[in-house]
Amino acid sequence: MVGIGPFVVLSVVAEAMNGPWFLYAWLAGAVLSFTDGMIWSELGATFPEAGGSYNFLKEGFGPKWGKLMSFLFVWQTMIQAPLVIASAAIGFAQYFGYIMPLTTVESKLLSGGVVILIVLLLYRNIETIGKISVLLWCGVLVTMVWIISGGMLHGNFLAPVKHMNDGLQLNHAFAAALGFASVKTMYSYLGYYNVCHLGGEIKNPEKNIPRSMFISIGGIAVLYLLMNISVASVLPLEKITKSQFVVSEFIQEIAGPGAATLATVLILWVAFASVFSATLGYSRIPYAAAKDGAFFSIFAKLHPSKNFPYISLLFLGGIAFVFSLLFKIKEVINAILAMRILIQFIAQAIGLLLLSRKKGRSFFKWRMPLYPFPVLLAIVIWAGIFYSTGPYMMLSGVAVTVAGIIAYVIKQQINKRSTTGKM
Repeated sequence: MVGIGPFVVLSVVAEAMNGPWFLYAWLAGAVLSFTDGMIWSELGATFPEAGGSYNFLKEGFGPKWGKLMSFLFVWQTMIQAPLVIASAAIGFAQYFGYIMPLTTVESKLLSGGVVILIVLLLYRNIETIGKISVLLWCGVLVTMVWIISGGMLHGNFLAPVKHMNDGLQLNHAFAAALGFASVKTMYSYLGYYNVCHLGGEIKNPEKNIPRSMFISIGGIAVLYLLMNISVASVLPLEKITKSQFVVSEFIQEIAGPGAATLATVLILWVAFASVFSATLGYSRIPYAAAKDGAFFSIFAKLHPSKNFPYISLLFLGGIAFVFSLLFKIKEVINAILAMRILIQFIAQAIGLLLLSRKKGRSFFKWRMPLYPFPVLLAIVIWAGIFYSTGPYMMLSGVAVTVAGIIAYVIKQQINKRSTTGKM
């Protein structure tokens, strides 16, 4: 979950909120993550299979519409998953500029190189990957602890909390700013559900999938809030809103240039760990769909000796490499959410409602409290986030969905002709 996102968007969120109340955007992201995490927990614990949302949508919408919804999910995944991977790689290259200024070409080469290295590291079995993940997480923990302790020791740590309501007016302007800023904070929270994509490889999924998500969301929400409070306790808001390397400049303020360079290296470590985790999870989605006969069969192939979906990994990595050469990170954050909200988050929540009505609440291996309120709340908030991505991105999300529906119809016609021909 902790990638380049919080370090890149921290200043963007502060600028969008334009006041000490920018912490509310990070709280809003935590609330939505917890609420949506309940949906993922019910579905993930009940259907612990590789592919996550692909299976959830198929089960939730039933035999007829489930095929269409699961196809649309894989369709948009083939576009947005490489965007997610590329965005982190692009952010990595952007933040690297604090250590060594790069030309545009050099920055693109670096971001593309990150994607290639990630694919090479993931080209192995899940047991080895688990060991690599633990090593990467150690770097994440060290970085966050350093940032937070720096504010506690050198800043007026409680001041940002005491003054977060100064001048706050609950009006349309605040709501609009909160929506725009929450798009950025949600980008930083994304990843809490990755364990569901690996459901078939998780031991005791009924307990470990929900536990994994809620521990992750709770821990990361606390870390993000403390990190923002720490930075704001040392740097003035005006400097935060204008900085491209706000955390590096924060460390430079309290410990000098050498320490700031070291902190930047650790931030790059964090970004790398996040790309690693995201690519691992996404590579299982086309595999699950192909294995189920709903996507191109080539993606169902497993490595002959290491038993992982290598075709899926190589394809997504290749598309992510191309995207990393074409885009800037701020261009893809809104696009990522706009493409995912309709089919993955909102449709998945609706699917849970339909499945609960059909099967009953006792059908689920894990059940959320206060059902169906969390599901309805998640749908409303996701709709607000979708609106906040802006007209162009909303239209792009709808266009991708429509294109997917057309592709599905064509695929069905081809299948019918193929079946007729064999008969």
